[in-house]
Amino acid sequence: MLVGRLAMIGKAVRIFSPRGRGTALALLLFATAAYAQTPPPAAPAADVNQFYEFAPDSLAKIGVLKGTIDGPFKLPSHAYPGTLHDYWIYVPAQYDKSKPAALMVFQDGQAFMNPEGDVRAPDVLDNLIVRREIPVMIAVFVNPGRTPEQPPATLTEWGDKTSNRPTEYNTLDDKYASVVVDELLPVVYSRYNVSRDPAMHGIGGSSSGAIAAFTVAWQRPDAFRKVLSNVGSFVNLRGGDAYADIVKKSKKKPLRIFLVDGRNDNRQRRDGTYDPRWDWFLQNVRLETALEAKGYDVNYSWGMQRHGQKMLKTVLPEMMRWLWRDHAVSTDPNDLTERSFAGEP
Repeated sequence: MLVGRLAMIGKAVRIFSPRGRGTALALLLFATAAYAQTPPPAAPAADVNQFYEFAPDSLAKIGVLKGTIDGPFKLPSHAYPGTLHDYWIYVPAQYDKSKPAALMVFQDGQAFMNPEGDVRAPDVLDNLIVRREIPVMIAVFVNPGRTPEQPPATLTEWGDKTSNRPTEYNTLDDKYASVVVDELLPVVYSRYNVSRDPAMHGIGGSSSGAIAAFTVAWQRPDAFRKVLSNVGSFVNLRGGDAYADIVKKSKKKPLRIFLVDGRNDNRQRRDGTYDPRWDWFLQNVRLETALEAKGYDVNYSWGMQRHGQKMLKTVLPEMMRWLWRDHAVSTDPNDLTERSFAGEP
């Protein structure tokens, strides 16, 4: 609508302002006035998150082999001197050190692994691995960097006010990618037999953690080729709304992306005004459209949720299945190992 207004304003100005400078100045003034009059979007009265319930595969099941979670560990950072990253490592019950495992890295790890949270990723991994719907995989849950004096992130404070999260996650450079690829991965490789094939590596997150995951894969497709994004902050926190145009202008990269967002995800600025560059849902749709037009292997689900992880309660298992849908299988009818639950003797 704003683009249409600008086009109409531009035509009117060119009629009444034949000089170039006058045209430009008048266009700017008219555009500013029209933009200022744009009312903020109305919020629905209903609780739009009320129907998001845990999918069956998001909950622990009796009889399913459970993986272990090691940690917390601390990773000193060279990319961001003076900071460290808290992280945990999920090891599935089916892990066999003689066979390379797949890898998944979740940003804001404490929120994704919390057994009482909205995601409960370890339960999802347990349930999908045992039925061979995703490969056996090591998962790393890593928090944003903090100084030793700053407190660890919690479910109520993910670190925006108490850590290096805004800088690491929202900046469109390769520094955080260096943390994950050049600092974290070597530690994981030293402890576990993890595949070096980037197609066997996924990375994901929510909000700023989602744009961070996308940036890592975008900067380093040699290390990560699967991206899981929930309510991604592809907005103008630090220029993230540029990604749709960056995708359009850049050579296609070997990435597979699953985007999830809600129609009620931060549709206006914090001061109540409307700015399309700060419209989370709009910018997620813009990015998906750009990825699809470029021929990327992209999937998406647009729900009703506000900014948060309520929708992941329902869709995380399907996101993981889709991202890992082409992992190796045996079609031999006599392969009873393949036809049995993973990890069964």
